Amino acid sequence: MSPHPHPSPHPSPPPQPPALEDPTPPRSAWFAVASLGLGIFTLVASEFLPASLLPLLAADLGVTEGTAGQLVTATSLAGIVGGPLVVSLLPRADRRLVMVGLTAAAAISDVAVAVAPHFAVMLVSRLLLGLALSGFWALTLAVTASLVPADRLGRAMTVVNTGVALATIAAVPAGAVLGELLGWRAAFLVAGAAGALVLVVQLAALPSVPPAGAPGVATLVATARRPVVALGVVAIVLIAGGHFMAFTFVRSAFAALDGLTPGLLALLLVVYGLASFAGNLVAGPLADRALTGLVIAAPVAVGIGTVLLALDGVQALIAGVAVAIWGLGFGAVPTMVQTWTARMAPDRLESASGLVVTAFQVAITAGAAIGGLLVDGVGVRGTLTGAAVAAVLGGLVLASAGRARTRVPEPAAR
Repeated sequence: MSPHPHPSPHPSPPPQPPALEDPTPPRSAWFAVASLGLGIFTLVASEFLPASLLPLLAADLGVTEGTAGQLVTATSLAGIVGGPLVVSLLPRADRRLVMVGLTAAAAISDVAVAVAPHFAVMLVSRLLLGLALSGFWALTLAVTASLVPADRLGRAMTVVNTGVALATIAAVPAGAVLGELLGWRAAFLVAGAAGALVLVVQLAALPSVPPAGAPGVATLVATARRPVVALGVVAIVLIAGGHFMAFTFVRSAFAALDGLTPGLLALLLVVYGLASFAGNLVAGPLADRALTGLVIAAPVAVGIGTVLLALDGVQALIAGVAVAIWGLGFGAVPTMVQTWTARMAPDRLESASGLVVTAFQVAITAGAAIGGLLVDGVGVRGTLTGAAVAAVLGGLVLASAGRARTRVPEPAAR
């Protein structure tokens, strides 16, 4: 036999290098992400809806407006425990079914409020909304992370948080219009119907999603004990608490402006809303490419905006610039915080996200309460200055926690 066999007349083609995986998620993934954004929109809109209907609701039920306002408080209080509770008590459930179930619970809550014969029934219904809202928000990060590549997560969370931004801007005026035209009960029925439509979209769009990591009470406690997560929770309470400490009393801050009119007040609030929406839009790409810088820049923008409003003799133009910077900064915070959480605790997304939701709810409650004490004690300007200090300090804590996590990697989950 010849040591040099004749080559085959049909040589096999040389091996080809493996095709590079397209990092762009398919359209179906973005459709699923958008359905989560619609869910957040209906949930947050339902949370804010009573604010525009309090006079009508109170008069019809024979309670004071202050008592009627406890509908919002009930939602926030349930939200403090709702995120970790849902994550811990449903450790093995398909996240698609959980998200759809939470959207259905919110729609049921709205309908129950609309037909409630007594105020006590309405309060219980709003507790259900709080659990649904915080549970949905707690799972959104992990579900979104399962739908898109890691380097697209910031952009995907911007899509989701656009629902928050739109609900914040539109819920109160839309509720006011519906309340005047159709009555407050009809306004809640419309919210329930919107939730039902979103439920149909989610059933069509969301794929089956297994739980992320090993959720459960033990995992939640272990996650909370991680230094990077604990520091992150503290930082979020400071940033969001500073914002709500100031924003709760923003009307009082505007009162010092020369020539303040209802039209000017509305314009300033519109500027804030548009800036907040823009902040959410730019946060996604920045979070994917320059998260470290965004972690500092967003809280600092909140601080600059509130400090400018605290200046003595501030004019309308400066006030407009202040609320624009403030809105731009805080509009970026939800996406920034969620992307930071995914980077710092990728193996504990659900538990860490549940703690983040609790931190935001605590910040809302504590920020408003502390702000009220400061307004009575040192005035609005002192409150705005304190809010700025809290927000900037929170940004520094978040940045330092991220650097520490980079230097000392967390142990892998068991």
